[in-house]
Amino acid sequence: MKPCLSYPYAKILCFLAARLTNAAIQLNLDDDQSIKQAAGRAAYDMMTYYTGNETGDTPGNLPDPYYWWECGAMMGSLINYWYYTGDTTYNKIVEEAMLHQAGPEYDFEPQNQTKTLGNDDQAFWGMAAMTAAETGFADPPDSHPGWLALAQGVYNRQTSRWDPTCGGGLRWQIFPFNTGYNYKNSISNGCYFNLAARLALYSGNQSYADEAIKTWDWMWNVNLIKHDTYHIVDGAHNTDNCTSMDATTWTYNSGVFLLGAAAMYNYTNGSALWKDRVDNLITAGKKFFVNDVMIEACEGGKCNVDQRSFKAYYTRWLAATAILAPHTHDNIITEFQTSAAAAVRTCTAGDTGTACGLQWTQETNDGSLGVGEQMAVMEIIQSNLVDKAAGWRSDIKGTGTSKGDDTAGMDNTTSADHLFGAAVTTGDRVGAGFLTALTLIGVVGSSAFMIIGE
Repeated sequence: MKPCLSYPYAKILCFLAARLTNAAIQLNLDDDQSIKQAAGRAAYDMMTYYTGNETGDTPGNLPDPYYWWECGAMMGSLINYWYYTGDTTYNKIVEEAMLHQAGPEYDFEPQNQTKTLGNDDQAFWGMAAMTAAETGFADPPDSHPGWLALAQGVYNRQTSRWDPTCGGGLRWQIFPFNTGYNYKNSISNGCYFNLAARLALYSGNQSYADEAIKTWDWMWNVNLIKHDTYHIVDGAHNTDNCTSMDATTWTYNSGVFLLGAAAMYNYTNGSALWKDRVDNLITAGKKFFVNDVMIEACEGGKCNVDQRSFKAYYTRWLAATAILAPHTHDNIITEFQTSAAAAVRTCTAGDTGTACGLQWTQETNDGSLGVGEQMAVMEIIQSNLVDKAAGWRSDIKGTGTSKGDDTAGMDNTTSADHLFGAAVTTGDRVGAGFLTALTLIGVVGSSAFMIIGE
């Protein structure tokens, strides 16, 4: 949505108007309306990057340099935006994007993405659908599966990919012709764990909980979750039985496991085991705060496009944890308030004069602008309304309204020919491998100078 920024002369007027009216975001954390207005401003600036609702473009896609998965993550943030603020401005855009990208089998494997599809890419769309079911986001038309069914479709597809190398776990990439196929990364396994735990909490079906337990146990046994600190490292290669690891710790890896653990804590009626895991992950997450202001591992170095969005997901999963595991609430809210106050002070740039930066600890704009920066600031602002939001819905509580389908995605196949709609050529393999290699270099190869000390 680009209300005035789509037109060159209007863009200039918007810029001048913002400067003349001192349009920096104002935030009073004691005033719900102020929080909503600030979140709305951050959302508006984020949506100036979205082109999927423009004539000739594809719903659910962001332009270069953004990858497909981040648009799914952005749709999840907009569902949260509606949930916390009540503003329906972007709801139709979200519905259109989610249904368009769900693919022919309704499991978020659209044919235009499958050549480079990773398990984590697919899972971010699935988790957005899960959020829609949990929050009571308006149901899709009857001609489409419900949000719950879309989340189940992703879960079922990924269950079939559990891999025996290194004793289990999911690979990063789905197809062997993609570079990264031999990498077992924490975010892919964390998304699967997160989705399984939330499906258990929503449905009461123990089989989902069993998969969550299996995934946690594998992460623990292979030592991707460090036993002494509960820091979660990026991943390991199965070519050496997952013995050497990329030791970078990112906010979103910690957060995705934290919310899954909180869901399991809630599902098990507050079991001591899952409480201990939640508490240890909360303690481990202290490394991502400086004086209660959230930071990312790459800040002070060079964050790539993906990494600049990670704080958005850590924030959203912390917010949900504060509700599902109430004993964590006060600590999390304190961090939210301090982080939000610092974050909005970076929102002084761009054509509107309100675009936000990356490094909140600087409390001034650092010149890093984009979808990820906007999404992260929007999430940290709106998450201060978590106490005012309606509780999550579920079938267990009798409040669930989203249509489910336990067999969703099971009729699909991992056959590349089926997914692509055409034979996969040697050129396809080389091209897809090259594209994924670029991502692998950005995420893994640059980690050496980004690591925060364990």
